Amino acid sequence: MASTPETAAQQPSRRDLANAVRALSMDAVQAANSGHPGAPMGMADIAEVLWNDFLKHNPANPEWVNRDRFVLSNGHGSMLLYSLLHLTGYPLSIDELRNFRQLGARTAGHPEYEPELGIETTTGPLGQGITNAVGMALAEKMLADRYNKPDLDIVDHRTWVFLGDGCLMEGISHEACSLAGALGLGKLICLYDDNGISIDGDVAGWFADDTPARFRAYGWQVIADVDGHDAAAIHKAIEQAQANSEQPTLICCKTIIGFGSPNKQGTEATHGAPLGTEEIAAAREALGWSWEPFEVPDSIRAGWDGHEAGQRVEQAWDKTMATYREQYPELATEIDRRLAGDLPADWVEKVAAAIAEIGKNEKPLATRKDSQIAINAFASLLPEMTGGSADLTGSNLTNHDASVPVTREDASGDYIYYGVREFAMAAIMNGMTLHGGFIPYGGTFLTFSDYARNALRMAALMKIQNILVFTHDSIGLGEDGPTHQPVEHVESLRIMPNMTVWRPCDGVETAVAWQDAIERRDGPTSLIFSRQSLPRQVRDADQVAAVRRGGYVLYGDADPQAILIATGSEVALVMDAARELQNEGLRVRVVSIPCVELFADQEDDYRDSVLPPSVTCRVAVEAGVGNGWYVYVGSEGSVISMDCFGESAPAPLLFEKFGFTTERVTSTVRELLAAD
Repeated sequence: MASTPETAAQQPSRRDLANAVRALSMDAVQAANSGHPGAPMGMADIAEVLWNDFLKHNPANPEWVNRDRFVLSNGHGSMLLYSLLHLTGYPLSIDELRNFRQLGARTAGHPEYEPELGIETTTGPLGQGITNAVGMALAEKMLADRYNKPDLDIVDHRTWVFLGDGCLMEGISHEACSLAGALGLGKLICLYDDNGISIDGDVAGWFADDTPARFRAYGWQVIADVDGHDAAAIHKAIEQAQANSEQPTLICCKTIIGFGSPNKQGTEATHGAPLGTEEIAAAREALGWSWEPFEVPDSIRAGWDGHEAGQRVEQAWDKTMATYREQYPELATEIDRRLAGDLPADWVEKVAAAIAEIGKNEKPLATRKDSQIAINAFASLLPEMTGGSADLTGSNLTNHDASVPVTREDASGDYIYYGVREFAMAAIMNGMTLHGGFIPYGGTFLTFSDYARNALRMAALMKIQNILVFTHDSIGLGEDGPTHQPVEHVESLRIMPNMTVWRPCDGVETAVAWQDAIERRDGPTSLIFSRQSLPRQVRDADQVAAVRRGGYVLYGDADPQAILIATGSEVALVMDAARELQNEGLRVRVVSIPCVELFADQEDDYRDSVLPPSVTCRVAVEAGVGNGWYVYVGSEGSVISMDCFGESAPAPLLFEKFGFTTERVTSTVRELLAAD
């Protein structure tokens, strides 16, 4: 029998507590006239058991490092998370719930990363939340294996995920969950909202997977057929999940979407639209919830308040950490620094020395090899640097001399073999960054950045570090042909807001690009490297310093008639063209712009010193789509680029076929000067 306000005031039942989530979710969606009430109403009982009985967290310190991580992968049910954060005592006011989905509110339509509120990641695109969670659980295991000592488990927390049918239909969930099983992420526990409904209705017609069998095949523990509205059954299932430290767990919870809505529950009508005032009134009656919209009685608030338990669990950890600091001071200092996101005190000096040493090398190398040299130099300074590749280690050259693979048996290493899983790799790295303690980087061919793209977008949106190593950067990769030759990819990455893209031309620019990527903490960086060897360029100290500005004068006249602009492998091409034109008596300048975004951020005076406005004869050269270069060549300049796909042939023949030749560059300059 549903409780009355009076009985609830005496002793709220578990259902009363869950109904607070249902009521707040219904009310907020109705007030916004937009949103998804079905998932919060269907998962409220599961959430109540998890958050009140198991989740280790402290609302008074949302970013406590040893907290459990909670990820709402089915992020359309955002009011579930906002209700939980509000009720348990995080700094999310009732007014924020009233303003759900409104301009300026912190309660966006889908959860957006705000660790100070307890929102661990941005979940909107389905499947990425569970994949971020795999990264979080992997980070926990790696730190625990490296730093924990007998009887001193300073890294000891779980990652909890709510997910739905949509997450499981997205292909990234297969990539991520397969790897989680292989790596034995035993502290990853997922609760599946198995309600059988998506936007288009009953999923049976398009999602007939045997989900428990699928996850068992991955090597997960599966707890099937749990009644998602029975608190005792949910509690028992979670206890069973926690008892297994060798496998990740999927708890399949049978639920009714929109639970409590008399006329709409169990149907797609509750999925993505307000219930309506009449149906909400009927649901309040059915649930025995007699309070006004956005009203929660004190007795129920007291039943949800997480402050006391949170303080207790954090204080216990503080004692453990204090003992650890006494017994292992060097390790404690190291992990403190890592979790704080600080670089070593001598970082700047050692990086400068490494770049100077790299600059002494006069041998032509592929920039992917230059990248490996830089990784070797910097990884020795930063134990938090954690590399990997989507089954292309030998091509991406993302490992270093001291790389140690992360395995199921020993996760204390620093190199992850992701397998052929580009999308999951990028989203897992997001999760590792979100967890803290790591500078993750991962590699694949540039053309496969398309597979990873939405995870890169999420990193840019969340303003978090993620270093992507993209090799085989143009038609210069040669015989593999147009399926593997990126054409539009560099330009497409550049137009992504908050993405920094580097396409260096040699070892010095590559090392500076790596330095910038490591130091940048407010967004992702794409490092674009060549397969083919490129000659070294000569620079003085001022030019080396100017690389960090994204664009600089590499060579040529102080009072130029013509300016040649290039990146990557095409820098060597325009250098040859510049010398030829100089031999003809022309005054020519070469400008290298390895990072368009950083160059665009420079003050006008600096950009004008590199590209004097009075010089209108400008030619930009890049072996890819070149639309963005018109900003720098202007209406009177020219861009030599590609507007088609490549072909299968040796690289020199392809550069000639598509017009990336000294002759074309020099003739273009002559034509522009003649037309002046």
